[in-house]
Amino acid sequence: MARREFHVPGELVRARLERIGETFLQGYHEALADGSLDTLAMRLDTIDLEYRGFGYEGAAMALDLLDQITPWKRSRTPKFLAGPAEPHTYMVIVGIGWSMARLRLGFGRRFSNLDSLLRWLALDGWGFHEGYFHWRRYADGQPHPRELKGYARRAFDQGLGRSMWFVGGANSEVIVDLVEGFPYFRRGDLWSGIGLACTYAGGIDSLEISRLRNAAGSWWPHLAQGAVFAAKARRRAGNPTEHTDDACHLLTGLSAIEAAALSDLMLSHAIEGPEPTYEEWRTRIRMHLSA
Repeated sequence: MARREFHVPGELVRARLERIGETFLQGYHEALADGSLDTLAMRLDTIDLEYRGFGYEGAAMALDLLDQITPWKRSRTPKFLAGPAEPHTYMVIVGIGWSMARLRLGFGRRFSNLDSLLRWLALDGWGFHEGYFHWRRYADGQPHPRELKGYARRAFDQGLGRSMWFVGGANSEVIVDLVEGFPYFRRGDLWSGIGLACTYAGGIDSLEISRLRNAAGSWWPHLAQGAVFAAKARRRAGNPTEHTDDACHLLTGLSAIEAAALSDLMLSHAIEGPEPTYEEWRTRIRMHLSA
């Protein structure tokens, strides 16, 4: 974190956030080391349950890069998603977004081939990648990548917001300063990503989570919606954590199980309209929590 010029928190928080990065790299290298997807999944499943999703995310980045540089064999990633990685679908699609950020060739084709509802998570992954590796470039509200238009820019900002959890060292004051460097219309999506990272990745105690909620101010529904998505991701993957449950209680008033159920319920009512179904899903969650 110091080398990347992130805000360096206390030892326990720093160790946790750096372990997440290390686990991502472990998954990335495991995918490069063995061509068998079943063997890859067996190795990833030896990672501590709490961190396992990050390993699958890194593996997905590597597999998608391999698919792009060997176009005669582009089946690794879809087979991984349809097979052993299915419970980690959300994290895998985010990992594909890391690959898109590194190798943008054929971006439109790659994006359109993903699940029509969840493909926006790939752009979330792209946004996280850019914030994590090039945060100074995007500080103070710098424009989106030129390839992205319309709603794609909002999905990108959700990932950029997630990266702020790491760049800001999970410190609410630093994170607020980062968010306020952006135009007002982008801040809701940034707060959504921050809520997701706080709830999924963790790193702070209940008092600090409460401070984060207070710091969000009128953006609280976006922060809470991100927490609901995090709860759903962990519920689907079967890797619940105590910190996810704590964050859900403090940010949404719900348990992690209740938050995941709310995600399912709001998705069942979401329909395609002027905005993608994905955004309708997010909007319904915010409206329900606000009410």
